[in-house]
Amino acid sequence: MDMSEGKKTVLCGANAYEMKYYFNEQFSGIPDSVKDELHILCVLFTEEVGGVFTIAFEEDGNVVLETNADDDDIYYDEVSSGLMVAEVRRRRQELFEALQLYYRVFVLKQSIEEA
Repeated sequence: MDMSEGKKTVLCGANAYEMKYYFNEQFSGIPDSVKDELHILCVLFTEEVGGVFTIAFEEDGNVVLETNADDDDIYYDEVSSGLMVAEVRRRRQELFEALQLYYRVFVLKQSIEEA
C-alpha cells in the first residue's frame, strides 16, 4: 500500500470511523517504544476529536500532523481539532524532532551534521 499523499509519506494514523490504526512498515526500524507512543497518540487523538488523524513526513523530512473528517460528521469540530494538533505538537516536540532526524538520516541518507 502506497501511503504517499502528494509529496508526503504517511508514518502512521488513526481513523475514528473504522476504529483502525495504521503504521507504515517502511519505518519498521523505528524503536518499538516510539511505535507504541505513536499508536497511543493517534488513537487518543481520534477518540478525543474524531475523524482521521495522520502523522506524515514532507519530502524534506519535516513532520506534519493532519486531521480531517467526513463532510457529514456533525460531531467533528475543526477548531477543537486544530487546537489539539497544536497542543500535541507542543507537548511532543522532542518526539517529532527525533522522527525528523530519523527520516533525514535513514531515508534521505543525510549525515547527522546535515540533518
